[in-house]
Amino acid sequence: MPAIFILSPMNNKATLYLIPIPVAEDANETLSTELIKIVPTIKYFFVENLRTARRFLKSVDKSIDIDVCHFIEIDKHNGIDYKTFKDWLKEGRTIGIMSEAGCPGIADPGSDLVMLAHDHNAKVLPLTGPSSLFLALMASGLNGQKFAFHGYIALKHPLRRENIIALEQQSKKENLTQIIIETPYRNDQLMADLLKQLAPSTKLCVAKNVSAKDSYIKTKKVADWKNNPIEIGKVPCVFLLLA
Repeated sequence: MPAIFILSPMNNKATLYLIPIPVAEDANETLSTELIKIVPTIKYFFVENLRTARRFLKSVDKSIDIDVCHFIEIDKHNGIDYKTFKDWLKEGRTIGIMSEAGCPGIADPGSDLVMLAHDHNAKVLPLTGPSSLFLALMASGLNGQKFAFHGYIALKHPLRRENIIALEQQSKKENLTQIIIETPYRNDQLMADLLKQLAPSTKLCVAKNVSAKDSYIKTKKVADWKNNPIEIGKVPCVFLLLA
């Protein structure tokens, strides 16, 4: 049964902060001074991963007392605790949403809670921080004026093959950069499938471990990738293509 959202009064004083988490370990230098200043003042959190959230808070400010903070995990399997979120909004709380890495609501959980905050007339404030999708697009050299993010494509053939072909055809027709991701342990299989299905002239960017000290971002034609293959490994990776 879908959640029923009841609007709260227009004078709601609740504030929802969307808190970006570094997309690579030990990369807190990518965080804004605004974030570092605001996060220690928040005591109510919805988080994708409790352990990651606690560790991140301590890395921002060691003086943060984790024991006085309230955490609710965004459970993708058993459903989101909308009731607690609505209660916090009605009480005028300052709430933070954290994904496991990157920006909440972009290729990560959180968008439903943001919409609920809007429905309750809460103030919604995104904090500046890293997004592997946009960092990869910036560094790819591909079309940054027109692009689309598709998340994960089909896992099994023939549907995966059809997905790749459709993405390439749309890219060629619309001069559109296509952006996809994969579970890290399947990176190399996706790379092999892309090289098998895409035309030799299509440009393909591989952006792995973006913002980490060992980050790797390279754009080549598919034909060149075939001549100089790489092993991506089990690390976060973004794939971008432009036909």
